Amino acid sequence: MTADVTDRPIDAEALARLVARDHAGALVTFAGVVRDHDHGSSVDHLEYSAHPSAAALMRQIAEEVVADFGLDALAVTHRVGRLEVGDCALAAAVSSAHRAEAFAATAALVDRVKQRVPVWKRQVFADGTSQWVNSP
Repeated sequence: MTADVTDRPIDAEALARLVARDHAGALVTFAGVVRDHDHGSSVDHLEYSAHPSAAALMRQIAEEVVADFGLDALAVTHRVGRLEVGDCALAAAVSSAHRAEAFAATAALVDRVKQRVPVWKRQVFADGTSQWVNSP
C-alpha cells in the first residue's frame, strides 16, 4: 500500500504496475485530470495546496479501504502545485481477487480522499479570474 501527496507529475499507469499481482483478478485505476472548463467557464489551470497532515491522512484512508474491501494492494497519490489542463491531479489503483470489490474500493477511496483530505483547489479561468473550490 502506498499513499502520498506530491508536487511532481503523477503517472497513473505506474501506480497500476505497482499494485498488479499475479493472483489478483481485477486491477482498477482512476485518474482525475484537469479539465478545460467548469460550469460554463474556460479553465486555464488549477493550483492545489495541502495541509502538512494530508499525506498521513491519505495513508490512514488507504489502510481503511484495504481493510474494508479486502484488497491485495492499493496506491493513491494527490498532486499539489500548479496543474495545467490534462494533468493528473489524483490517481488511484487497487488490485483485488474480484472486480466488484476492486470497483467499489476505488470509488470509496476517491470519495474518502476528496471528502477528508485537507487539499484545496483554486481554479484560474481563461479571463484571469479565480475561484476557490470546496474551501472554507
